Amino acid sequence: MAAKLDGQPVAFGAPVTVQAGQVLAGRLKDAPYEGDAAGKVVTPEGWTWAQSLTKGLTESARAQADAVLAGAPACAQINAGAQKAEASLPFTVTQVASFNTPWRIAFLPDGRMLVTEKPGRIFIVTQGGEKTEVRDVPKVLASGQNGLLDIAPAPDFASSSRIFFTYVEPGNGGRLVLSRATLSVLANGATLTDRTAIWRQAPAGGGGQPGGIIAFDRQGSHLFLTVGDRMRPDSAQDPAQARGKVLRLNLDGSTPADNPHASEGGLRGQTWTTGHRNPYGVAFAPDGRLWLHEMGPRGGDEFNLIEPDRNYGWPLVSNGDNYSGTPIPRHATRPEFAAPAVYWTPVISPAGLAFYDGAMFPQWRGSALIGGLSARALVRVTFGPDGQPDEAERWTMGARIRDVAVAPDGAVWVIEDSNPGRLLRLTPAPR
Repeated sequence: MAAKLDGQPVAFGAPVTVQAGQVLAGRLKDAPYEGDAAGKVVTPEGWTWAQSLTKGLTESARAQADAVLAGAPACAQINAGAQKAEASLPFTVTQVASFNTPWRIAFLPDGRMLVTEKPGRIFIVTQGGEKTEVRDVPKVLASGQNGLLDIAPAPDFASSSRIFFTYVEPGNGGRLVLSRATLSVLANGATLTDRTAIWRQAPAGGGGQPGGIIAFDRQGSHLFLTVGDRMRPDSAQDPAQARGKVLRLNLDGSTPADNPHASEGGLRGQTWTTGHRNPYGVAFAPDGRLWLHEMGPRGGDEFNLIEPDRNYGWPLVSNGDNYSGTPIPRHATRPEFAAPAVYWTPVISPAGLAFYDGAMFPQWRGSALIGGLSARALVRVTFGPDGQPDEAERWTMGARIRDVAVAPDGAVWVIEDSNPGRLLRLTPAPR
């Protein structure tokens, strides 16, 4: 397809001036390019459209061209940081229970929840707020962002009663651990049996930012695990360090044979993507795509489409700057790195990620729901016909929102990052 400006053909080789709001569209091989741009695009005879589309564009437009060059879906970088939070809520908020610095919510098939507390406790919680503490939980290093982290029932939980959970274990400066266990519920309480660590971070040590978020693929045969950079930025680009990565594992912790670098073995064989900072949310969308959000430094929180063997650039590029004030090159300067589809400057400090597929809020179906720590808000991200995400709504919650989950009945549940941190049920507001 020849290039078009606002739907009108553009002669190859002719200088093109694109004004703000105009749409430049073209096709490179089989990858479509389309997006708003402002600036000059010069296309001398003999240039490819790849060369043409990246010359003289603004940062936003260039990001779209870079996506084409990388073979990814054309996707603008949208800064949603200036979105204002709505004080008027379209839902009723009901407090169900409270916890000591809770971290994650995970629903069991029968509608009960598993809730983790960062100091090292797991609870089974009914929708009425009755709590049963689970025994035989391992000791954790509970300091800063470290502690007992994510929890997730196995895809076959209904028959196996297995759960997966992550934590930072004491000793050696703290090591992120992924464990598997059987959740045994008896008349006298609940306990973890057959508990075993199936993956341990190497090398150990570091600060906070452990990651530790779990997602299962749609087939229930593989597990994705986020690992933060542990406040050692350079380690995110080191293939020998389990930091700043997304890993893809079999459910026993072994390496899938079809991973991009499975033949290399070790951590390299387990690595799905690299170049991440502080990933505290990962989930599959209804269309099967895997999305991840991560906290930026001073600015530049990211919402990324996760594709195998991509490098997301941290700390070599970012849409934020170092806390010292020194600048970091922007994503548009390094097209070999995958750029975020949405970023937030100012930041929201995203935590928790769930895609809505329930019945209570039909207008939200397909949306991503994200908790905001510094934003003290719940954020809804929608996807356009072309798959491009953007923040649609943000609601003031009056507290740091650590996690968000969708119940089997379609209610949305959020939990606060505090002590006490409230577990809240969100249902449609009366009309």
